[in-house]
Amino acid sequence: MGKYKNHLVTINSKKRQPVYTNKKVNEYLKTIAENCEITKKLTFHVARHSFATTGTLANGVSIESVSKMLGHKNIKTTQHYAKILDKKVGDDMLALHALLQKKEDQKKQA
Repeated sequence: MGKYKNHLVTINSKKRQPVYTNKKVNEYLKTIAENCEITKKLTFHVARHSFATTGTLANGVSIESVSKMLGHKNIKTTQHYAKILDKKVGDDMLALHALLQKKEDQKKQA
C-alpha cells in the first residue's frame, strides 16, 4: 500500500491505490496472459469470477463476506457464484465423513 502513498492519482482521489477502468484492466490482463503463455482470454469479469469462486468461496469464506467484498447489494447476486461449487459440497461431505470416522475410531479405542 505504501507504493501508492504519494501517487498523484491516489492523492487527488483520496483512494489507497489507483482505480482503473475495466478496459484498462482488460489490457493489463491480456499482457499478463501473453507473458505467462495463458491461452484463455482473461478479462476483469473472469478475474472477478475466479476470485469469488476459487479464491474465497472454495476456501471457506462465507457467502456474506464474499458478497460484501464484491460490492453486491443483494446476496442473491452472490449466490450465482456459489452454484458453481458443487464440488466443494462433495469435498466438505468427505471431510465431515473423515472427521466422524476418526471420532468413532477414538471411541472404540477408549
